[in-house]
This record gives sequence, structure tokens and C-alpha cells, in this order.
Amino acid sequence: MATKPGFLTDWPWKPLGSFKYIILAPWVMHSLYSLATKGKNELDYTNLLILPFLLSRALHNQIWISISRHRMAKGNNKIVDRAIEFEQVDRESNWDDQILLNGLLFYIFSYILPIASSLPGWRTDGVIITALLHAGPVEYLYYWLHRALHHHYLYSRYHSHHHSSMVTEPITSVIHPFAEHIAYFLLFAIPLLGTVITGTASLSSQFGYITYIDFMNNMGHCNFEFIPKWLFSIFPPLKYFMYTPSFHSLHHTQFRTNYSLFMPLYDCIHGTTDRSSDALHASSLERRRPESPDAVHLTHLTTPESIFHLRVGFASFASRPHDSKWSMWLIWPLSSISFIYGSTFLVETNLLGKRKLQMWTVPRYSVQYGLKWQTQGINNLIEEAILEADVRGSKVVTLGLLNQSEELNRSGQLFIEKHPKLKTKIVDGSSLVVAIVINSIPKGTTQVLFRGVLSKLAFAIVSALCHHGIQVATLYETEKLKLSSTTDGKVEISKSYTQKVWIVGDGLSKDEQLKAPKGTLFIPFSHFPPKKAHDDAFYCHTPSMIAPPSLQNLHSCENWLPRRVMSAARVAGILHAVEGWGVHECGGSIFDVGKIWEAAIRHGFRLTTISK
Repeated sequence: MATKPGFLTDWPWKPLGSFKYIILAPWVMHSLYSLATKGKNELDYTNLLILPFLLSRALHNQIWISISRHRMAKGNNKIVDRAIEFEQVDRESNWDDQILLNGLLFYIFSYILPIASSLPGWRTDGVIITALLHAGPVEYLYYWLHRALHHHYLYSRYHSHHHSSMVTEPITSVIHPFAEHIAYFLLFAIPLLGTVITGTASLSSQFGYITYIDFMNNMGHCNFEFIPKWLFSIFPPLKYFMYTPSFHSLHHTQFRTNYSLFMPLYDCIHGTTDRSSDALHASSLERRRPESPDAVHLTHLTTPESIFHLRVGFASFASRPHDSKWSMWLIWPLSSISFIYGSTFLVETNLLGKRKLQMWTVPRYSVQYGLKWQTQGINNLIEEAILEADVRGSKVVTLGLLNQSEELNRSGQLFIEKHPKLKTKIVDGSSLVVAIVINSIPKGTTQVLFRGVLSKLAFAIVSALCHHGIQVATLYETEKLKLSSTTDGKVEISKSYTQKVWIVGDGLSKDEQLKAPKGTLFIPFSHFPPKKAHDDAFYCHTPSMIAPPSLQNLHSCENWLPRRVMSAARVAGILHAVEGWGVHECGGSIFDVGKIWEAAIRHGFRLTTISK
């Protein structure tokens, strides 16, 4: 929002929320009706192509978003090395509003202007006129409109909304108040209506011009430089007719320079070109090597639609906790790309001071981890990622979710035995999980009920509970015998189910949950959250902690966890890297529980809240 929102700041359909697309429904239905009732020679292809064109524009923008976010995470040719936070993601979540506006206006003009309908596919004279009208009136008028928008009156009421994003993303290009978009449409309508009035319009000139605007807008805001210097060396005048991402990036950081739309010519004429434009272009191109991470968190995809929840997928989805919805299943066929993708890929890079923390994803779903014939392939992917992190100088690799499965690779021990000279330390975060579980138990608790698949983590938690003087009960005799034989305390069989605190892992059933009394607190130590079946109980998140404010560039949610909440394994890897402990924590080993908890609190990590 602008600092002092002016008239027509909000979009008219803002109250509709996610139902805003309904504004196009009457026009789309009318178009489909004509397709069904008119003969082939009577069809208005201009009108029929509007909806497919709008969908192609959304896809075009999404491709730019994904490529830009991936490149920014890698650090290759990055222009502005600053962080993006959730506030910017929320502000830019309505990037499709301008597509709706354009679609609505296209339908209206197609309806009220008979000469704008039934256009031919191509006319060379129309394409030339479009190019000339853009290079002349559009670019020149935009330059002065843009300078006017930087006057303090208009800037505070409108354009400051766009400039709230110091670090631009492709979609930043279309994040403006409604009134600004009306002004821009009137400008861009000059070539569109000009060719229609002169009778030289074609489908290529109309749709091609808008595609050109989308391409240049996205390119100029992508925050990584890829336009080679040799292009301007071969044809020097080109620098006056085509801007670069670094050229426009200076406008967002310096504000009073580089006002041009896509052609720097008018900045040169009026003396508003930033003197560092060429130097920034050159220095950005020189940043070719990927950034070396201090810690790598290695996770994997969970459900088929989780691939769209990644930061490189849909920005608005990634900024919210992952919750499977029926609508996402409409695009599940696209998720099959993970089956053919050959290696782990970089998802995001976070910053803690000067330390770079990255998340890499194994392109396999949770269900595949349970298939024995997939075991070798998954382990190969994990191993390749560990070796790559080692070559790139990463101090720690944490194994997230099922990547640390005992059945898969003996909780990471397999890789240590196979590569005993690894400099990178493998961490599964078990000690921090124990610390989180113990510190999540309300003060004064004297008895808890334990339920879950037995593992090194389960034994460590029960041992810690007994050490703190908390009586542990369980539901089954087998669990009682095994836990009692491997811990320092005595474990009992629960008969009355009066315990108000349950420590639960994998294998907790609905019937077992319903045995708990009203107000029971469920504290999971599993990788995946239990399916909530008790309406009158409270559930903690899976072992995790809230990140401190000093941890930056965190603008996506980790699976089902809330904003700025990180899994225990991920936090443990950060702590191992920051503290420089230089030890493995995987296989059967567990790090010092007290030491890692003290470090987590000292570095600003906090426990998450409880949900019902």
C-alpha cells in the first residue's frame, strides 16, 4: 500500500477475494456461446483468443517468477543482494489483477468496436506501425508520466506502493495501484487502437505487443543480469533502445534515475541516466559462480502438489503453510516432472549475518520413500547432494524428513561409512528434537503418555523424561518392555488414560487419540504431523522453532509449518554451522541436548505456539 493511499488505489474487485475471476465469466460464456452457435466463417477469432491469451500471459509470468527465484537462490549474476520478506510477497500476491483488467477491457473493446473484431493473423504494416508508435509516443509519454509519479504528491499516494520492493521480482513490474494501471493501459492502448483505427491491426500485432510488454517488464525486474556485453559491442546503438535488468534495478535503489520504460534513449536525452549503469551491468555479469553455503538442509517433496508449494513454484502458495486442497489436484499431472528430474535442486537461500543457509530438495515424494525398489535411487540422490555440498565448502548438511530414515540409510550412517573423509558434517537434529519435546511439556507435569514407533529418538526422549523425573506410561506391553530395558527409568502401562500430556510419534491412530481426556496436549516427535482426530485437544507442531529476526530472506513456509518456523533438523544444522562444532549427529549418535538447546535460545530461536 502507498504511504498515503490516493483515489482509486484499490482494485474494484478486491472485496471478491479469490472469486474475482468471476468478473470475466459473462464475457467468456458469451464467447463460448458464439463458438457453439455460429458457423466457421462467422466466428470472431479475436474474441475467442482472448481467454487463451490471458492464460498464456499468466503462464509467461509464472515461468519468469520460477526462473528468477531459482537464479536468485543460486546467486548467479544477482544484482541486488538484499532479502525479501513475507511482507513483499503479500503485497505482490495480486499480480494477476492486471491480467484480469486487460482481459475485461479487451472483451469490452472487442464488443463495442466492430473494426476490432475478426482481425487477420498477420499484417506487416500493422506490426511496423505498432513498433513506431511504441518507440515514439508511448516511450516518451511514459518517461514523463514516470517522472511525474516521482513527485512527492503522486509518489506518496500511488507510486510508493511499487517502490516498496527494493529487491524486485518479475511480478514487481505489475504491482501498482488501480489508478496507475489505468494510466498505463491508456498509454499502451495507443499502438493497439492506432492500428485498429488505421485498419492495419492483426492478431499478431495486438497480442504480440502485449507479450512484448510482459517480456520486457519481467526481464527488467528479475534481479539477475543475463544480457551479455558483447550484444552492445556488436551494435552500440542498441543500448539506447533496450534496457537491462541492472539498468532498471538502479531505478529501484536510486529512485531519481533511469525513468525510461524499456528504451534508455529518453534518459540519455534528458540527463537522468545513472552513471553507474554500465559498471553495475558488468559487475553483475561477473558473478557467475554459485554461492557457497555454510549449511545445507536437504529435504524432499511430500505430496504430489507440494512441488507447487516450493518457493520456485507459486509464490502465494509458498508463503502459506502447505494444506492439501482439492483444487490443487487439478494440476497434479504436472507434478510428474519430479519423477524424471535427475538430481536435487536448490529451493532457497537464507541469510544469518554473513552466513548463507540453503535448502535443497530431493525430487521424490514421501510415498516413494516407502518403496524398496526406490531405496538405492533415493540414497544416490542424497549422496550426490552431500558430496556436492562438501565440494562447495558447506560445513553441515542436515537430513530433513525421510532423508534420515533408519530403514533408508541407517539415519545417515551409511554415508559416513562410505565417505569417511567427509569435511561436511551430517546432522539429523535428534538432540534438538529431544530438547524441543522436553521444553514443550508444561511446567509441573509429573506424568506423560508415550506412543509412537520406537527409534533412537524415542529412546532418547523417554530417557530424558525419566531424567527429569517425569513418569512415562505407554499403551502396549511391548513398548513398555523395550523402553524400560533401554532407559534409566521405569515405564508403566496406562490403564486409565488420565495423562494430559501425550508424547506421540508415527503410528498414532484415531482411536488412540480419542482415548485422551479433554484438554490433552499432544506433542509430536515425528517428522510428519499426526492427523488431528480429537476436537477437544491441543496439538503442538512437529518439532520446530521460530526463527530469529536476524535470519533473513525467509519468505516461504516449510511444508505445514507457520511462517518463520523451521524444522528442528534445519535449525540444528544452522546451530552446528554457527557454533562450528564439527561433529556428525546421525546414525545412532545424539549430540548434547542441553548444549544445543542453550545455543538455540542464545541465537534467538523460540518455541512455537500450540494450536487446537
